Amino acid sequence: MSTRELLEAAADEVWGPYMCHQTFDGADAAQIIAEDAQRPRVRSGEALCCGTFGELLQGQLPAGSVPRDPHFLVTMPIALFARAHFMPIAGTKSVTVYPSHKVKAKRLAENLVIALEASGGILLLQSELPEGKGLASSSADLVATARSIARCFKRRIRTSLIEKLMSEIEPSDGVMYPGVVAYQQRSCRLLSFLGQMPPLAVVGIDEGGTVETVDYDQRRGEISANQRAEYHELLDRARTAIPQGDTATIGKIATASALLHQERAPKQRLNSMLKASEATDALGVIVAHSGTMIGILLDRMAADFPLKLQSVLADVSVFDESAKIHLTMAGCQ
Repeated sequence: MSTRELLEAAADEVWGPYMCHQTFDGADAAQIIAEDAQRPRVRSGEALCCGTFGELLQGQLPAGSVPRDPHFLVTMPIALFARAHFMPIAGTKSVTVYPSHKVKAKRLAENLVIALEASGGILLLQSELPEGKGLASSSADLVATARSIARCFKRRIRTSLIEKLMSEIEPSDGVMYPGVVAYQQRSCRLLSFLGQMPPLAVVGIDEGGTVETVDYDQRRGEISANQRAEYHELLDRARTAIPQGDTATIGKIATASALLHQERAPKQRLNSMLKASEATDALGVIVAHSGTMIGILLDRMAADFPLKLQSVLADVSVFDESAKIHLTMAGCQ
């Protein structure tokens, strides 16, 4: 993976509107400045970040196979967003955030304005992502906050700086990247950029309650060497399936990860969702490994998608009437 691949993905017309004040280590600053001169200016101070529907894959890799922590995840970006709007106030370094309970975003904002030697101000947050469900609501808040501050001061900020500030707060999803990534959530480090998710739909249900990311991460135990090897194989398959748009394999990877995780954080409705998926010949199931969501994956480009969607919704409504449809962020490349 090269910086050029990330820059090209960030310039994709799907991702470009969200990435225009963010760049990557190793990028050519002169070229970025030249490209910025060609960009239409958007309203200062406002930025968005997408969430994810749980994780395509999450687990632990064999010891020594990756630098630092073996815990990893593979993101499933969806078209639900956190929105941030930053308004500077000259002469202050503090940030007042609304809603006031968004203390993680307040901490990141105050640390970022110090790093940028900029003024503090007021941060407004609004999100389509429910909290504590495993849809990366906190990570999306933090990335949207960083992008908003960068946009307000017309600065380009390195993704590595965003990750450093996020790592000081909590384990995070890789939603700062333009596409699907394998990510070390504890250290907030990119393992690999996998490409763009094909156009999928997720029929999702919420089992209720909430999961706090830090609490979950602290109580999560280690797993066996055999399971680590299985996660390694699934990650290798994902590295091939995602760039190729192999939706059948993507569904199998998600299902395998959901089943592997069941003994550590069981989902009560997983078997029911598996039966509904199999009855409709859907791609498989996906879960929020550290959340409360379960979904059934469908290929939006398949000729029989409308019929399968209708069938899945009917089957799921038998045991859960709150099912919602989520769409993946699918780049144009």
